[in-house]
Amino acid sequence: MSTRTFHLYRDEDVSGVSGEGTVADGVEFDDGVVVLHWRGEYRSTVIWPHIDEVMAVHGHDGRTHAVWHDEL
Repeated sequence: MSTRTFHLYRDEDVSGVSGEGTVADGVEFDDGVVVLHWRGEYRSTVIWPHIDEVMAVHGHDGRTHAVWHDEL
């Protein structure tokens, strides 16, 4: 695996906080670690052990998905 980039695209904002469309930008490193930077009014940058954990917390039952830039 190589380092690759992605963004989170949210179809529906169930929390009413982060909005819809592209809500975060991310990088996945060779060891699976993900750095996620949130856009919008309440910006933050978070490190996750794996994309699966990101999606478990922020996927909102399929309403948000990762769009990998190498797959565009």
